[in-house]
Order: sequence, then C-alpha cells, then structure tokens
Amino acid sequence: MNKLLLNWLSTGPASQQLISFDHHDIMTGSLFCAQVAHLHAQLIQSDAQRWLLAAKHSDLFAAGLCATLLAGKQVILPANTQRGTLSELNHEFDAIIADTPLCEVREYIALKKELSLPAATWPKTKLLGELVLFTSGSSGQPKAIKKTLQQLDAEVSILEQTFAEHLPHCSVVSTVSHQHIYGLLFKILWPLAASRAFLSEQIDFPETLSYYLAIMPNLCLISSPAQLTRLPDALENQKQQRIPSLIFSSGGPLNFDAAQAVKQCFNQLPIEIFGSTETGGIGYRRQQQPMQPWQAFTQVNVDMDPQDGALMLQSVYLDNPTQWLKCDDKIELLTDGKFRLLHRLDRIVKIEEKRLSLAQVEHLLQTHPFVSEAAVTVLEQPRTMLGAAVCLSELGQQTLKAEGKLAVNNALKNHLLSQFERITLPRRWRYPAHLPLNSQGKRTQSEIVALFSHD
Repeated sequence: MNKLLLNWLSTGPASQQLISFDHHDIMTGSLFCAQVAHLHAQLIQSDAQRWLLAAKHSDLFAAGLCATLLAGKQVILPANTQRGTLSELNHEFDAIIADTPLCEVREYIALKKELSLPAATWPKTKLLGELVLFTSGSSGQPKAIKKTLQQLDAEVSILEQTFAEHLPHCSVVSTVSHQHIYGLLFKILWPLAASRAFLSEQIDFPETLSYYLAIMPNLCLISSPAQLTRLPDALENQKQQRIPSLIFSSGGPLNFDAAQAVKQCFNQLPIEIFGSTETGGIGYRRQQQPMQPWQAFTQVNVDMDPQDGALMLQSVYLDNPTQWLKCDDKIELLTDGKFRLLHRLDRIVKIEEKRLSLAQVEHLLQTHPFVSEAAVTVLEQPRTMLGAAVCLSELGQQTLKAEGKLAVNNALKNHLLSQFERITLPRRWRYPAHLPLNSQGKRTQSEIVALFSHD
C-alpha cells in the first residue's frame, strides 16, 4: 500500500483500467496513456518550466497533470481562472497547458481529447515535477504552497489504508473542483492510483447526482459543507432508493444538523476530513453526536500548545515530518489521537478599544439552544460594530415566529454577556436560512457583510 501514487506514476495505467466516464463517453487506460504521451512529447521540447494548468473536465486535467509531472515541470494550480486571479499570478508561470487559451503568454499547449492518437508507451522519467497551489493568504494576496509528489503520495497511500475497505469497486463523482487540494486528491490522484474511475464532469445539480446513482451501483461522493447543507432540501428530505457507498466532505466542519439530514436521505453520515492546503489531511470523523471528536490520521501526531490551546501538528505531509507546526485552531486534546475543534485563534479585533476574538463570539453563540450556526463580522458603517448572522435551530425558529426578532436578539445578547462586555456585543443581527459559503465550503467575508447591507 506504500507509494501507491508514485508506483502508479512510474508504470502508468493498465490498458483496460477505466480512467473516467461521463453520460456519453469513457476513457480507458490505453487512450489516457496516448493522451499523456502526446502532451509529454510537447512539454519536453519546451524550455518553459512553470506551467499553469487548468481544465473544466477532470479527464483532460488529469492527462495534463500527469504529462507535466512526468516531464519534470512545475505545475501551477490557480484557485480559478478568473481574469483577476490570473493577473495576480502573472509572474508565477511561464506557459499554460489548458483546455482554452486563458491569457497572452509565450507558450500554450491545448488540452483536448484526441481520439485518433496512435498507441503509445507511458513516459518514463527519473525526475518528477512538483505542484504549486495558491490559497488566500492572511494579507489577502495569493499564497504559494508547494507540494512534492512524495507528500501527495503519502496522503494518497494513507487515504487508501484508512478507507479502502469501505470502497469496493467504487467510481467517484464530485461536486467540488479539482483545482483545489481536496478535489485534486480525492477526485483525481487517489482514484487514479487505486484504479477507481472518476466522473469527468463536476456535478452541479442534485438531479445529476440522482441520475448517476440510478445507473451506477457503487459511487463515492466527494462534496463540501456548502453543497451537503443544501442537498437534503433539494431532495425534499426524503430517503433515497439509490445511495452512495461513501460520502466525503471537506473545506470546513459540517453542521451537525446538516450531517443528520444527509443521513436521513442517504442512510449514512458523511466522513468529514479536516485539514488545509498547507497541512494536508489532519483528521476525520463521522458526527454521531454534537461536537464529535476528530481522529488524527495514521502518521499524523497532534498535541495542544499549553499557552493558548493551539493545535500542534507533526505530519508526514509536511516539509519537515519531525518538526512541530503550530496551527491557528484552538482544540481540546483527548486521548489516542482524538481532539475537538473549538475555534480559530487568529481573528482578533478591537470594538470600542477592547480586543476580542470573533471566533470566540461565534463559538459561544453556537452553544445556545436557539443557534445551529453563527458567523460574526466587523461592520464599518455607520460606525465600527459587530454584526451576527445566525442560522436558527428548530427551537430558535419557533421562538422567532412566536415572540419576534427582538426577543431572540435579547436572548442571544444575554447569553454572550457571560463572557463579553455589553459594549462589545453585536449591534446588528441577521437570521438567514444558510450562511453564504463558496464552492470550497469556506465563508467569504464579503458575503457575510453583504447580509447587513439592507435594514
């Protein structure tokens, strides 16, 4: 099971390995090999070293990824292909390999499905390339995160060791992008290395998921909190006749009520993965109960900083596997590699000249029986104050309907007074059905603030 990805990259797929599929087409190992060899031949003729990779369909993306890595090049993965994103990364790449010309550069290799290519052998190499992913840094500027094939191989191998027994002969479908580390690992690299076919298109609608569940017996669903939170309502909260073999969620902790709603529809709880682009996977859980602990992966050690309760991490996925990395998450450390996530430590603001943690305010709000989820942000108009966006529990919704918004506001303010001075409490309150999240399941500051743009 060790070096699962590296061994696969050294030999390539078997000719009959099913690489990918969609509603009208499949890609076999022999066709994929021909695609990769065709792209590889173009790449090794180029002096360009840093190649930005992007493609809508995952089969073309995978072919471009393998060819570029086997050519010993550096693969640049942007979070998206918006003009502003590419402009910010302008000095980070020399050439583009993509399904469409994205901007004016010196070199461009087109990713397209070539059905008439001659049979070819898998490219051999002594020096594999590396990946560079870009995430949002604390300053708001893109932050480059380098990943070696050895690090990605360790992650793929451990995922297979941890979950393979639950995935017999599964194919993989996904609602998340392969341009990010979660989708890259779970939809592309892990399935390739473990000979599991993946859906080449991204699932954007519940009807599409239902279609593939109806025609394929064993599917593994790769999704995120943003999508899983909405999925049960789209399925009218009805128990489904065809269900995935396994459901994964990552990008942030899934709300407990949402996890239970997914179980109501699919007769199973999602497996949540906790980690980041920088750290790789840290732990996993299924929410049998609120505040369910996380279990650290094999070869990942967790500890707690005695000063501020921060998560301390030692992992084979890091550049230095023996060094401890301090993270920005406050945890409660349990036994046998288990821990509870409490809140982030790095969101400190000043309200009326008093420092407080937005994460701590959110955490305390979420302990109130009226609240299922909360996001707190700083509002600058008409003056600096806090705004709280709260998704209400069933009890909270009943109280709101029976007693009105002022009664709910006051109940939550009184709850916050146990830890915060009145002058620092949120002045403005919103009660949306869902908190706005992007496609990676992350809260975006601008969309939370936008909830308060109208009175």
